[in-house]
Amino acid sequence: MTTATQLHRIRWAVRATLALGVAASVAANILHANHNPISQTIAAWPPLALLLTVELISRIPVHRAGLSVVRISATAIIAGIAAWVSYWHMVGVCIRYGETTVSAHLMPLSVDGLIAVASISLVELAGRIRATDRADAHTTPTIGTEPPAAPTSIAPAADPGTPITDVEPRPDTVPAALLPGARIIAASHRQATGQPITPLLLAERMNLPADTADRILTALGEHTGGSALTVAHNGHPHGAGR
Repeated sequence: MTTATQLHRIRWAVRATLALGVAASVAANILHANHNPISQTIAAWPPLALLLTVELISRIPVHRAGLSVVRISATAIIAGIAAWVSYWHMVGVCIRYGETTVSAHLMPLSVDGLIAVASISLVELAGRIRATDRADAHTTPTIGTEPPAAPTSIAPAADPGTPITDVEPRPDTVPAALLPGARIIAASHRQATGQPITPLLLAERMNLPADTADRILTALGEHTGGSALTVAHNGHPHGAGR
């Protein structure tokens, strides 16, 4: 499990904790309010405003220091209003339902403290997640890139007048300039006959030594592996079917 995944899971747990504290504060405010929808809505608004404010701060980054100060100051004011209103509402509810005076004054502190800790943790986690995402973006390789292909060794073409014997194909010494033309000839032959072109036939069509044609077909992946390399006295192949 990556660090970013762990941080995202922790953030969901912190959000659930914050929602629990806000729900307790909203419930106390509604119980303390008069039994009509308007009074209950007004009483429930301060903790809900705090929850929404914390979510906005944790989700939307700010790139200007001045705006960040304004946003944090506004959040602190909203949190103070919510804490003050919810504290006295919860004190009244606790006393109404049988709690002692001391317990009634301490109980709201546990709810407000939970909301404060969860809010700060959520903002800090958001900053850590953004930093981790930026670091991962800089270190992750781009998908679809391939390493550069190794250069093909280029060897000089053999002298056409030199007698050629059956030699082991050497794809690493194929003249690179001959590959495009050989590829076109091999493709045309395969399209016309349905069979791969033989080294002898390629050598005749390109006026090349037979072993060079054999190496070219090996480099192109067109080598048949079954044709003998027979050459005439002048160094060029003969006897291949046209």
